Amino acid sequence: MNKLLLWVSVLTSLPEAFAQTDFSGKVFVFPRESSSDHVNLITKLEKPLQKFTVCFRAYSDLSRAYSFFSYNIWTKDNELLIYKDKVGQYALHIGGTKVIAKAIEQFPSPVHICTSWESSSGIAEFWVNGKPLVKKGLKQGYSVGVNPKIVLGQEQDSYGGGFNQNQSFVGEIGDLYMWDSVLSPEEILPGYKGFPLNPNILDWRALSYEVEGYVVIKPLVWH
Repeated sequence: MNKLLLWVSVLTSLPEAFAQTDFSGKVFVFPRESSSDHVNLITKLEKPLQKFTVCFRAYSDLSRAYSFFSYNIWTKDNELLIYKDKVGQYALHIGGTKVIAKAIEQFPSPVHICTSWESSSGIAEFWVNGKPLVKKGLKQGYSVGVNPKIVLGQEQDSYGGGFNQNQSFVGEIGDLYMWDSVLSPEEILPGYKGFPLNPNILDWRALSYEVEGYVVIKPLVWH
């Protein structure tokens, strides 16, 4: 095989996951509990994060604890983790430290979640279905590390692995965006209504990803 044909063969055998895909109107469906099924989100993040906002939609009928969004660096797990401890109780972990925010919510029902944090004040915020929860503070002066493994559907106890079935997500996740800034209320509400501002870290409309295990892409049929 000549070199040109060899490169064509290599390129066509790469997972389509690494191409940017517009997921508008679609969701990742995690149909079962497992210690393996997940989605890797791929981004080039080369500067430590002093602030961020992550927003997404989710739908699950789990009443136990589970992970939405797990961001680990090589030297530390729970570098940035968005987790649900139980119905009406959300958790944000930064650098291994945790805060909890409580919400009144119907169960089960779809939810739109935004969480943000800034190093200068240490203030963390949750917005659930367009409503702000009580602000909390953690890791003031800290910087979130670079070159992460970002995983949906599992909680990482090691870099890209160490999954526990009892923390796995079962349900649907969509409309996920991430910024290196703290969005204002005027910027969060359009995202809740389906018109997010342009993100600069993760963009559901131009997503690079890799599916591992039993995860299915389906149309979004709820809001």
